[in-house]
Amino acid sequence: MSTTKKTLLAVFAAAGVAGAAHADTLRVGMECTYAPFNFRTADGVLTGYDVDVAAGVAERIGIEVEYVCQQWDGMIPALLAERFDLIVASMSITEQRREVIDFSIPYRVSIGRFLGRSDREFNLFEDDGTPILENFEGLRIGVERATTYNNWIDDKLPDTNYLLYDGAEAMLLDLRNGRVDIAVTNPMKAYLDFLSQEEGAAFEFVSPALDSVEYFGTGVGIGLRKGQDELLEQINAALAEMIEDGTLTEYSHRYFPFAINPEEWGDVPSN
Repeated sequence: MSTTKKTLLAVFAAAGVAGAAHADTLRVGMECTYAPFNFRTADGVLTGYDVDVAAGVAERIGIEVEYVCQQWDGMIPALLAERFDLIVASMSITEQRREVIDFSIPYRVSIGRFLGRSDREFNLFEDDGTPILENFEGLRIGVERATTYNNWIDDKLPDTNYLLYDGAEAMLLDLRNGRVDIAVTNPMKAYLDFLSQEEGAAFEFVSPALDSVEYFGTGVGIGLRKGQDELLEQINAALAEMIEDGTLTEYSHRYFPFAINPEEWGDVPSN
């Protein structure tokens, strides 16, 4: 048995990890219905970006993984009740959640991007990501109400003409029909629901990633119960390696034509 695995077994025993009879297995909670991050294929195989990440982490720390399907609203309570050991379910790292559980370093980013017609010339940002205010003048901007994108627009583009929407579907429909010139939203959702579909064929991303932590948070991380510091260190080390060697980028490209992982692993979130 490897030193890493012996260390983890000791951690599990000390921390009371769920399923003592299977202490060499990490139980991972996820929805199992959230494509393309964690979902079942037509033949019942659990797959997706979250599944790939969980398997990659388990492989690097030398332990088996078992998946437990859990509805979203009960995810953290189930973790605290020791139904499983980790949450790998595209859960964003927030201050409120960090009061209850610990998080790994991010394995997926939380960002926004603008979309517009591909046959128009948009020059909206400097090379360093600063918005060119005069180039937004005269544009009608679509943004979802009461979102991080709405907050960003209010602060960065306060004098622009924007329309508020209760959801991305109506906003993207208006973008397609020309009621707005550009729209800002989650690029992963935009790709899956619009750009990769026939109705989005004439559109593209017209901005770099908007990734300010102030507005969009630190990303998506692996959740675990507090007090499991050694296990957290093992997970962080595995994720850092996967970021640096390009593994997470490879996982991203299985589902998207662009990377959705952090470019560098950075610092561990302060739990």
